[in-house]
Formats: sequence, structure tokens, C-alpha cells
Amino acid sequence: MTDLEKIKSWLLTCPETERLQGFRVDYLTRDPETGSIRPSGLVELSRTEDILGNATVENQLNFGLYYVLSKSDDEASVQDNAQWVLNLQQWVQKQSIQHFAPTFGDDPRKERMTAHSGALYAENEDGTATYLVQLTANYTKIYEVN
Repeated sequence: MTDLEKIKSWLLTCPETERLQGFRVDYLTRDPETGSIRPSGLVELSRTEDILGNATVENQLNFGLYYVLSKSDDEASVQDNAQWVLNLQQWVQKQSIQHFAPTFGDDPRKERMTAHSGALYAENEDGTATYLVQLTANYTKIYEVN
């Protein structure tokens, strides 16, 4: 299973995604109750090498989670969507702490998944709003020289 497939299938276990009619990779419509995951890159945070050339690399894998939710002009609708985003972020935190989040590195117990910067991304004229949540996986890879 690819990293992207692991993230997508894990996100679909979140109770907050039960509301979604569709969740795709790198494609987003304006249809209400849909979502998309978009990879936004791998960042090497640090690298150390031993005398033999073996390397330990601290990595960060980043994704943008986009959700199109129904939105009316009433306060209840706005609060419901904002709470939905907060609930998603809290679920990711709990999953990471309990070691239920997907892993990517060589030391799974030290891995950390965070969902942050959840905010309204765009308001659409068709009565929907697009929200963006940043998803980040921090992990360690160890490369040994043969």
C-alpha cells in the first residue's frame, strides 16, 4: 500500500468523514459533503551520518485535506462546520497518541501525526464552503550502507 493509500483509508475511518459523500485524491468538486487529499511534499528536517555512512533522517510528510461542506447564512451552519473541522483535528491527535495513525518510518513508536491550521479556505456562491486542514506526519528513516 502506498503512503497516499494508507493516509486515505485511515482518514475514512474518522467518524467525521461519515458525512462525506465522496473523498478523492487530488481532485475536488464543489459538490457538498465531498473531500480531497492532496500531497504537498516531503521535507527532510535533519540528517545525521555515522562513521560508516549509515544515515538517520528525520522526515515530514505533508498533505492538504480539503472539504466542501454545505453552508447557509445561519450561525448554526457556520458553527457546525467549524466544529466539524475541530473534531477532525482532535481525532487525528488522539489517533496519533494511541498509535492508530499510519506509520511511514523505521521507529513507529516515535512517529507523530498532526492535523493543524484548519480554516475556511473559500466560500462558494452555490451555498458551500471549502475548508482546508494541513496534515503532517513526522517520522524517522534509517538508511544503512551495505
